[in-house]
Amino acid sequence: MSEKMNEIRQAFSVKIGNASDTQTLEEIRIEYLGKKGIVTGLMKTMKDLSNEEKKTFGQQVNVLKNEITEAIAKKTEEIRQQELEAEINSMPEFDVSAPPALDRGSYHPITLVQRECERIFRSMGFTVEDYSEIVTDYECFESVNIPKHHPARDMQDTYYLTNGQLLKSQTSAAQNAIYKKYRKALVEEGKPIKAIFPGRCFRNEATDACHENTFFQMEGVMVDRNISISNLIFFMKTMLSEVFQKDIKVRLRPGFFPFVEPGFELDISCLICGGDGCPSCKHSGWLELCPCGMIHPEVLKAGGIDPEEYTGFAFGLGMTRLAMMKYGIKDIRDLNSGNLKSLSQFTAE
Repeated sequence: MSEKMNEIRQAFSVKIGNASDTQTLEEIRIEYLGKKGIVTGLMKTMKDLSNEEKKTFGQQVNVLKNEITEAIAKKTEEIRQQELEAEINSMPEFDVSAPPALDRGSYHPITLVQRECERIFRSMGFTVEDYSEIVTDYECFESVNIPKHHPARDMQDTYYLTNGQLLKSQTSAAQNAIYKKYRKALVEEGKPIKAIFPGRCFRNEATDACHENTFFQMEGVMVDRNISISNLIFFMKTMLSEVFQKDIKVRLRPGFFPFVEPGFELDISCLICGGDGCPSCKHSGWLELCPCGMIHPEVLKAGGIDPEEYTGFAFGLGMTRLAMMKYGIKDIRDLNSGNLKSLSQFTAE
């Protein structure tokens, strides 16, 4: 029997030495260790041996089996390493310092507008914050003066999750966290809170040329002593004139938003039709761009700020609509369509 096992070892050694890929190794494993394999077959011959011979023979077979198993595992790792090195060596050289080829893609128009707005507001002393797209009911509504069962919730058909959280329907959901983050610097160091927080919002709306169920906003707040509507108008007109590189005709009209008092709708003259009226502006000549107003005292209180000492303004800039105006996009649905023909014309400026 020992001679038989030595013959098996020698034959196995030759085969595994010649193996050059994992497929061949698997075939060798099945040949020797499979249910009908050579080593398995040795165990079937034990029925003709005495009890003492069975014990010795069984130990020898187990030793042989372990030797073959270890040899296959070692050879498998060796071949895999060789295959990996061959794959790496076959890869073309890549120069990380080379400029990107513009035909490989382009920036989305909303990305371009967001970066431009961030640059402008940073130049005016604002910080840029980020916030989650999944928020609590308190963050999105209660902290901004919209308690449960308030009729203002009907203005936003919201996507709720099974765990009670929701996809944020407005970037105002970040306001409370921003106030709490910077209130110490405001109160103790006299530094005004000046922050913008862009993000994606979700509402279960019927879509048309100027409405989408997924859109981008940029919330902005400024809190300090003696802040007024004049400050709000200044910052917004400065931002718009920088984005469009010309003076933009705007109008401020009363609007209801529970988190501001007084509240306004900041509209701009439609740049698609020049104010004559078109589907993009609902044939009014004006496009609603930025709900805004003075931050409601209850919202400041929820953020730990004394409304008797401090005032502030907030705005929710519609970046999706801003991109439409800047690039002459007539249908808001084009922005989320993934249509390469529509989107490939935009490149970083």
